[in-house]
Amino acid sequence: MKLDKKNIAQFGNMEFLAKQVVEGFITGLHKSPFHGFSVEFAEHRLYNKGESTKHIDWKLYARTEKLFVKRYEEETNLRCQLLIDTSSSMNFPIDQVKLNKLEFSVFASAALIELLRRQRDAVGLSLFSDELKLETRTKTSVSHHRFLYSELDKLLDRSTKSTGQATNIVEAIHHFAEKIHRRSLVVIFTDMLDDELVSNVEAFSALQHLRHKKHDVILFHVVDKSKELELEFENRPYVFVDMETGEELKLNPAQIKEKYSELSQKHTENIKLKCGQFKIDYVLADINEGVQPVLMKYLVKRNSVAK
Repeated sequence: MKLDKKNIAQFGNMEFLAKQVVEGFITGLHKSPFHGFSVEFAEHRLYNKGESTKHIDWKLYARTEKLFVKRYEEETNLRCQLLIDTSSSMNFPIDQVKLNKLEFSVFASAALIELLRRQRDAVGLSLFSDELKLETRTKTSVSHHRFLYSELDKLLDRSTKSTGQATNIVEAIHHFAEKIHRRSLVVIFTDMLDDELVSNVEAFSALQHLRHKKHDVILFHVVDKSKELELEFENRPYVFVDMETGEELKLNPAQIKEKYSELSQKHTENIKLKCGQFKIDYVLADINEGVQPVLMKYLVKRNSVAK
């Protein structure tokens, strides 16, 4: 399912939309070279040669031609913490049809919650801007999932209304790292528009703090690639407004596009390099490509963590 504001208005229910997205993703997996990453291992795991055939799911074998053993809840121990940057810069772009960065992050998180539910993994949600706004524990219960979806619905309602909300990812993540004591997979959605974070090596220690606590980390750098990194605008003057400070800048993007694209690439490579130094999985998440790449990266990471 393509996620845009028209579909959101039509269906409305966050949980229903997440299920539809995941169902489509699973169908795509089964038809692709990546079908081995079966998200049905919430209730199944691959059969190991030599073990009892007592719990093999023959119906699933008929569909996939692979042997899966029914998996029980006590076999699952992954805990996943989702962190979403809710600062005002995440409300870009202002568009009547396409999702902005915050809306993209909300739906990607909702789909991840659905995947985690299917895998019987515990999930928690935290929201931050200049500080942590919401913190929940990781749980697997139905009531907890519904609470998370309701919080995401509230966030979606605010996604075009928040202005002047700055980012302090450094302080928020340091605070978060002190809050979670059990090893977890931490998934972060942010546009990285915090100058301190990328210009000061010491500031980047916030993410290192998570690694020091033995957490696995996936950082989704959420961008509108064509607009923010490549400056794809019409050849005419524009007034650009900083969504966090309100500062205005008048210019013709075509006059600086080449140099801007060069600097944007260096900026992105700098973030990627620093993440690599701290063994953090870095993913450039273009909001124009949909949430499927996010789900695939999560499955690849979960597969490596589970081994």
